[in-house]
Amino acid sequence: MIANHLVQLAAEEKQNPLVPAGPELLVGAIAFAIVFFFFWKKLLPNINKVLEERREAIEGGIEKAEAAQVEAQSVLEQYKAQLAEARHEAARLRQEAQEQGATLIAEMRAEGQRQREEIVAAGHAQIEADRKSAAQALRQDVGHLATELAGKLVGESLEDHARQSRVIDRFLDDLEEKAEAAR
Repeated sequence: MIANHLVQLAAEEKQNPLVPAGPELLVGAIAFAIVFFFFWKKLLPNINKVLEERREAIEGGIEKAEAAQVEAQSVLEQYKAQLAEARHEAARLRQEAQEQGATLIAEMRAEGQRQREEIVAAGHAQIEADRKSAAQALRQDVGHLATELAGKLVGESLEDHARQSRVIDRFLDDLEEKAEAAR
């Protein structure tokens, strides 16, 4: 019975498609071992090499990115420092320009005041010269008229120049004394 049963099991084993026969299983195991050995010796090192290169490239990229970020931060700090320095320099130049402008305005005002004073002084000098010239001309005209009038009053001609000058000077001196006394 047991023997029949084993024969039946062996017969059933041949009929089960999921369980391979012993020789096929041995050939399959040897083929799997060859393929596994090939993968393990040839393909796996290449895959590991590629993965290692990729990992190094990624890590190198991260390191480069971190270095670039540190450098960018450094450049940003330098830029901010330069910008602050430029703003400070601009403020200093603006202040200096304002001071120079104020100094220039003060100098121009002083120059204008000096020129105005020169013009006023020149005007006063011109007025004084014109007054003296007018006084001289008036003195001559008054002297001439006084001489004519005195000649008519005295009844003689006062055409003599020396005599005429003395009479005119005496007349004008009397007028000036009366004018000073009236003040």
